[in-house]
Amino acid sequence: MLFLVISTPRAEQPSSMRSRQKAYWVWLNERMQEGKVKHLWNKCGRGAVVVADLPSNEELHKLINQWQELVPATFEVTPLVSKEYQERIANAGTNPMQL
Repeated sequence: MLFLVISTPRAEQPSSMRSRQKAYWVWLNERMQEGKVKHLWNKCGRGAVVVADLPSNEELHKLINQWQELVPATFEVTPLVSKEYQERIANAGTNPMQL
């Protein structure tokens, strides 16, 4: 399952968070190596935008809680479907009520 996750960290002095930020990057790179985080972009100023590929909502919950432990933030989460899936539906002329 694909999820778009946008973080907005708590307003704190960036220099006060450096040790946690280092731990965050170690943790994030491990999730990328596992294939759980597919893409990452940093927002100007603070925060990140991540595309995560996770098997369940429980795994999403785990990821967000681990992230929050390292960088306290609020999160906006949007479930995604692949381009190929949506294109297949559109090309087939499928009525959404028949899915």
